Amino acid sequence: MLEVRNLTKTFGAFTALQDLNMTIPKGAVYGLVGPNGAGKTTIIRHITGVYRSNCGTVTLDGVPVWENPEAKARIGFIPDDLFFFNSASIEDMRKYYRGLYPKFDDELFERVGKAFDLPRKSPIRKFSKGMKKQAAFWLTIATRPELLVLDEPVDGLDPVMRRQIMGLILADVAEHGTTVLVSSHNLRELEDICDHVGIMDKGRMLLEKSLADMQGGTVKIQLVGEIPEGLNILHRTDTGRLKTAVVRATAEEAEAILAPAGLTYWEVLPLSLEEIFIYELGGNDYAVKEIVL
Repeated sequence: MLEVRNLTKTFGAFTALQDLNMTIPKGAVYGLVGPNGAGKTTIIRHITGVYRSNCGTVTLDGVPVWENPEAKARIGFIPDDLFFFNSASIEDMRKYYRGLYPKFDDELFERVGKAFDLPRKSPIRKFSKGMKKQAAFWLTIATRPELLVLDEPVDGLDPVMRRQIMGLILADVAEHGTTVLVSSHNLRELEDICDHVGIMDKGRMLLEKSLADMQGGTVKIQLVGEIPEGLNILHRTDTGRLKTAVVRATAEEAEAILAPAGLTYWEVLPLSLEEIFIYELGGNDYAVKEIVL
């Protein structure tokens, strides 16, 4: 289990993280989402032991990550801004990773390599962005990480390769119980693979739940008539006679209020992760704004 407790990080007068708490259960696929500038990359760099906090702790199975080579050897990290040595090939980086990670698995490296059509001896600096992402994943998965941290992991990849990589991640979770932390703006893809979600905003954890609980606790209702009293409305729109509202309630709770209200038409619908993200962050403040050009 990964635990972040009361973590604060400042850069001069700027507070990037403020008293942040976060828990990732062992074997979970955890989606970390938030608007640009929310602090996602900053907390990831604390989790991977790159940054030192002003206060607070980051522990992996109770062991601090900061300045702990043994803990870091259990973590595989693919950042958004990839780094490879200037003249290094995939084979060169394989030798480098093998020296850093005691569990580096050459047999797994060979098996996973069949999924990628990449030249092993050419300088990685000549690769396209998508090819560099594939190389990073190929090398990192072979380290047999207990915690796999991915920052925008499929950015720059074509749809087929995105599906290939996500399939390999889920297979690793199923077979070895790997814990995965994924930070991405592609909420549709996160919804397909994550079982836990944390929503960050302005350096704080706004909401952290299992995806099932998160989707079960907020629903969308559509109706013709007046919206009954007793609903905790997060957002509302009216289109002619049809009224749509996002409400904080389970489907059963919403139905218990709507059913006896004598409405001409009503329906309770589940929310997507993208809709939950928008409305948890303040509805209209984060909605797409209409601008006349």
